[in-house]
Amino acid sequence: MKLLDLRGCICPMNWVKTKLALEDLEPGEMIEVWLDDGEPIRNVPRSAAGEGHRVVRVAPQDSFFRVLIKRGGDS
Repeated sequence: MKLLDLRGCICPMNWVKTKLALEDLEPGEMIEVWLDDGEPIRNVPRSAAGEGHRVVRVAPQDSFFRVLIKRGGDS
């Protein structure tokens, strides 16, 4: 599984980078994205779901969130 550490990355670049990483995956594959609190954790999961991907888990850590996203598509 691919890990994308986007802590410190501002909106909308965190979604752009997540979207590009998802496009590199096959349908059904997963990626773990690390996001800051605030706009990033509100916007990235919502955008991913809006484009047909499945947000499997959002897990708060000490200073960030771990988000597991399963790529949508033909799976």
